[in-house]
Amino acid sequence: MSSGNDCQPQTLSKPALGEGEAAELVGRVFGLKVSWISPLPSYDDQNFHVRVAAAGAEDYVLKITNSEDSQEPELIEAQTRAMMLLRAEGFPSATPCLTKDGTRPGSKKYMVRLLTYLPGTPVAKITTNAQILYEIGRLAASVDKVLSEKFQHPSVKSLHRGQFIWNLANVPLLDQYIYALGQNKYRAVVEQVIEQFKDKVIPKLSSFRACEYFILSIIMLN
Repeated sequence: MSSGNDCQPQTLSKPALGEGEAAELVGRVFGLKVSWISPLPSYDDQNFHVRVAAAGAEDYVLKITNSEDSQEPELIEAQTRAMMLLRAEGFPSATPCLTKDGTRPGSKKYMVRLLTYLPGTPVAKITTNAQILYEIGRLAASVDKVLSEKFQHPSVKSLHRGQFIWNLANVPLLDQYIYALGQNKYRAVVEQVIEQFKDKVIPKLSSFRACEYFILSIIMLN
């Protein structure tokens, strides 16, 4: 993800590797032979679903971080450590793989991570009901509790970025992206939610406890 400090999409910082280049990267950096590779959706980073030619045909996600965030090694390290903690605590969290020389990779332009693949269906692609929404909220609360109580890292402050547009406290910043909806039937609903957030939440924002879960959601969703 981009830092979002200027609140504009960082399209120029997003990597644009082809599938062949990505497969070569996996082999060169992680020492794994790719048997199949396919792009995954992303915002500012570039993600690939990768299957390697090994016993059991293991699957991974190759995450190539945008050039802006790649200049923030402390941010990347804190994200990685948060994932590792959640995995150790029993949550279904992706975990990073070491390079073939036993280190975590990076380059002058892009930071690269190979993460374990978590199979499943995105919530956006299923029909939700009250029980599913309850379970999502319960999981979010559990993740928040663990991160709040157990996640300690020298670079933890790097995760708290003031004008980061994916921070729910910054909902009003989404005003400038309304144009992307065009005349979509949901535009009025989105505008109403933003206005209600400004009127009812912002005045009381300082009394709410920050939720660390939404920091991790950025890591996992991008």
